[in-house]
Amino acid sequence: MSNVDVLKTRNQDFAQQFRQGDLVALPKLGIIIIACIDARVDPSAVFGLELGDAVVMRNNGGRVTPAIVEEITALSFLVGRVTGQETPGFHIVLMQHTKCGAQHFANPEFQDQIRDRTGIDVSASAITDPERDLLVDIDRLKDAPGLHGDLTVSAMLYDIETGIAREIAGTTSLADLRAAGAA
Repeated sequence: MSNVDVLKTRNQDFAQQFRQGDLVALPKLGIIIIACIDARVDPSAVFGLELGDAVVMRNNGGRVTPAIVEEITALSFLVGRVTGQETPGFHIVLMQHTKCGAQHFANPEFQDQIRDRTGIDVSASAITDPERDLLVDIDRLKDAPGLHGDLTVSAMLYDIETGIAREIAGTTSLADLRAAGAA
């Protein structure tokens, strides 16, 4: 049996028990989680999420990149259109993890090799110090002009050895972060 066959069998088991065809597209918890693509870091498992609870966006390192900012901005406008709310209230949870492979992206020689071979700049995905990088990513959200100030953000660091997600930054609105930065 191939790995794809395993997935197909698991899907058949899932479909037999599936009773949630009426879920709405909006996340029940009003949460967007940005996390790493690492297979050891599944936000649904870490936080006990069920279908429809949250939007999960994943990329190398779980970093706030221009693409992530664009997706959140577009999603906010879409939700605003669907709900009639001018400023949909999402909470963004940034989640990075220990022993992340994106730490390799911090090596300038490796960055150059990737850029030379593929044309891709991975510097925005580099992990140097996860706690500090989470704060940098909060600043990236704060500085994104297309994101509404009513959005809130917090940050967590998931320890892959203990399973604990520790809060690095508590919940703060982008408007409050912007006001604090202007002071």
